[in-house]
Amino acid sequence: MVGNRYSWKTLLLELAIVVCALVFLYPLYLVVLNSFKLFPDIMSRSANWPEAFITDNYVRAWKATNFPNVLFNSAFVTVLSNAGIVLLSSMAAWRLARRAGRGSQIVLLLFVSSMVIPFQSIMIPLMQIGGKLELIGSLPGLVVLYFGLGAPFTIFLYHGFVKSVPTEIEESAIIDGCGMQGLFWKIVFPLLKPITMTAVILNSLWIWNDFLLPVMVLHQAKMYTIPLALYSFFAQYAKQWDMALATLVMSMTPIVALFLGLQRFIIRGITAGSVKG
Repeated sequence: MVGNRYSWKTLLLELAIVVCALVFLYPLYLVVLNSFKLFPDIMSRSANWPEAFITDNYVRAWKATNFPNVLFNSAFVTVLSNAGIVLLSSMAAWRLARRAGRGSQIVLLLFVSSMVIPFQSIMIPLMQIGGKLELIGSLPGLVVLYFGLGAPFTIFLYHGFVKSVPTEIEESAIIDGCGMQGLFWKIVFPLLKPITMTAVILNSLWIWNDFLLPVMVLHQAKMYTIPLALYSFFAQYAKQWDMALATLVMSMTPIVALFLGLQRFIIRGITAGSVKG
């Protein structure tokens, strides 16, 4: 068929996509490449292939940052924050979608409106409230703050997806005697798996790499997450790029693996959420 023939336009489009991919991957290439170089080589020949791959950067960075500890802190905050955001947001979005009315629309509008408020404009009141609630200076306190910051966007995602779930499934479960809790956890929540994976990926990328909120909340080195430990290599008069780049490679490996493992759910979850039921 004529429509299935490989044309010059398709070739040019594919070439353009390949060029864009190379442009975006080039910084990653430089980071990985320079993590195996000595500091003088990084400063003088950052784009050159290393004469010898130096693994000592990783050993020194592992010890300097106490990497197992900061990795645990980042994983602790990311996992618990995701769990709380997903549970609270999925339940809230389901009720808002299924009890359509002016009140639900107003509540949803408030959640969506909060997404456009810059964090810098609320961080002082947030720290004041967090101090009164004794959330400052602890990892669990940081997790609770992420609950509030991550809920609006996640509720927005879930709300769109819930509308694509047929209400007949829930009505059949209610007729069979299923209660509200059983209806959500046994029927509705399993159907939300695509958008749940999408929310987990997006929130993990944000929380894992976030610097501003942890630097305001965590004041002890033993509680540092990976971005805070990475920042310790950049002092006023010295920048340890060799160990910083090695730490950066080690820190991005788990989150990249998570993204590659769950990326197929992103498009499915978002496109399904755009269909109104």
